[in-house]
Amino acid sequence: MICPICQSQTNVAFTAKVLQKYDAEYRVCPNCGYLFASAPHWLDEAYTTAIASTDTGLIKRNVSISAKLASFLYFGLRERGKGRYVDVAGGYGLLTRMMRDLGFDFYWQDKYCTNLLAQGFEQADRSAACDAVTAFEVLEHVVDPVQFVKDTLLEAETKTIIFSTVLYDGAPPTLDWWYYAFQTGQHIGFFQKRTLVLIGEKLNLTLTSHNKIHILSDKEFNAKLLKILMGNILSRLFVLWVRFKLGSKTEGDSQLLTKRLNSRKRL
Repeated sequence: MICPICQSQTNVAFTAKVLQKYDAEYRVCPNCGYLFASAPHWLDEAYTTAIASTDTGLIKRNVSISAKLASFLYFGLRERGKGRYVDVAGGYGLLTRMMRDLGFDFYWQDKYCTNLLAQGFEQADRSAACDAVTAFEVLEHVVDPVQFVKDTLLEAETKTIIFSTVLYDGAPPTLDWWYYAFQTGQHIGFFQKRTLVLIGEKLNLTLTSHNKIHILSDKEFNAKLLKILMGNILSRLFVLWVRFKLGSKTEGDSQLLTKRLNSRKRL
């Protein structure tokens, strides 16, 4: 089978039981390190519920990501947080709401999940270009990562995507690696750093990474600065300053949504 990222011949890495009933073959590319399920026929069943019940770290992860993301968008980009952003595969809208609460003009997009927490701020209803797009815990879910990144950037009219995924190094991890998530069947692709570098090269983008967060962009970012901004401790301090400088959109959004509802009632 050909690697969907670099089109090299792949080798069988292992077989595993997915959703506790399907025997799945996983292959690895010796050229770029991409490890993937060769024929994930179970995806429709796996996404009967968009958010896996075993994902108990959802809120904790979003709290951490929002702090790191806010620090980078404010201090790492020239826009100082004044840009427009969209969170693709945004789930229930938690990150979008959190980023708006911090003062960022964020919007939500997800083809497979219901927007519960950021209603009224769907990207599908807007046509404006974005300064960056975010896609947290997404790449390991898609069949063709290169095409996903390409389409996502095109739709958002940007050249910067900020995303997260857990990388592995060397040989494929043993079957007890937690990130495989065989029981849910939703994780079908796993990356090394060189895999992400190659994706960037195919799209004329440069990779910068730190603390499980990766940026593919046509801009050059200072790796040392990124390390500071996305540190677990410092980002929690930076985010307080960012919210103070930008001003939360929490109350303003409530007033805007109320105004929209009243306008509809009059119609």
